[in-house]
Amino acid sequence: MGTNTITNLIPTLYEALDVVSREMVGFIPAVTKNSSAERAALNQTINIPIAPAATTGDVTPGQLPPDDGAQTIGNTTMTITKSKYSPVQWTGEEKLAVSASGMINTVLRDQFAQSMRALVNLIEVDLAALSVGVSRAYGTYNTSPFATASDFSDFAAVNKILDDNGAAQGDRHLVLGSAAMAKIRGIQSILFKANEAGTSELLRQGIVGQVEGLLLHSSAQVRKSVTAGTASGATTNSAGYAVGATVITLASAGTGTIIVGDSVSFTGDSEKYVVTSGDADVSNGGTITLQEPGLQRAIAASATNITVTAASDHSMGFSKGAIQLITRAPALPEGGDSADDRMMITDPVSGLTFEVSLYRQYRRIKYELAIAWGVKNVVPRSTMRLIGPNS
Repeated sequence: MGTNTITNLIPTLYEALDVVSREMVGFIPAVTKNSSAERAALNQTINIPIAPAATTGDVTPGQLPPDDGAQTIGNTTMTITKSKYSPVQWTGEEKLAVSASGMINTVLRDQFAQSMRALVNLIEVDLAALSVGVSRAYGTYNTSPFATASDFSDFAAVNKILDDNGAAQGDRHLVLGSAAMAKIRGIQSILFKANEAGTSELLRQGIVGQVEGLLLHSSAQVRKSVTAGTASGATTNSAGYAVGATVITLASAGTGTIIVGDSVSFTGDSEKYVVTSGDADVSNGGTITLQEPGLQRAIAASATNITVTAASDHSMGFSKGAIQLITRAPALPEGGDSADDRMMITDPVSGLTFEVSLYRQYRRIKYELAIAWGVKNVVPRSTMRLIGPNS
């Protein structure tokens, strides 16, 4: 290859990062990232600190300020669930064939870009899968949001759910699937008329930017046609449930299943709640558990019909701090392995740190890009789902 160490590859690697980072719109730029060159093992647990709720007090003049303000910092745990690599391999014959054209650095750059893209897509898929654990949902089955010109009701509904749940103001994000983004680009002309929107980003670059306080992103990995339960004719029992209730007991009625991640609604309540614990057979009664903060409207003390939203796309709205992505370099044995050279390279746009390794083999060279990661919805009440078409 004519490359003695990975150091000589730094310009090529950063060119590849530039190619990938320009396309890496979606969940990764929107969530809170904890990325570093430290190593972590598969299934390793990492603590994430969480600040407690603040207290207040009455202002009372005196000689000394009150002796208060001490806090116990809480935490939640996350697990490194994936440790993946993507290889780039060259033989002597391949190198000679490509060198004759003078394109070897371009080909190598594109190979690295494809490897990074493959790893990034896996991370995006895991982040998109967190839609099963959000607080509530909004939208109509098999109907794309933003389909009515100059109607921003869908944006307002996303903010309403986050507001009602007490999600942090500012730094809110909405990651959309291709169908929803197509409606924005094709129908919401006010967003791409530069004289009305104040920016030409959507018209020139396809970037929507910020609408009603929501930073908009598009991701090909938005969950599509997620499996839904099959319950029909299910009802609650006649106990009645207050606002905030999360565990709902079912009557022995109807057929089918209610599964984790289902969006369910109750007659008399327009809200759609997300299920965190389901029922494999509603005909036998049982219970379902709703994600926090639970019911927004009380259920009367009588059997109340339950409707399950069919499988549909899941775009997501959330406060940035609610969703965490941890990335690390994969673990190595003490003393290292057979790699001849190794370095870490951080993408300045996404914040992701990749490990690049060089292995010299028999008449060939193998480069390896690797990254380990874990994702978690740490504050479900600060996340919501925007229902889309059944694609």
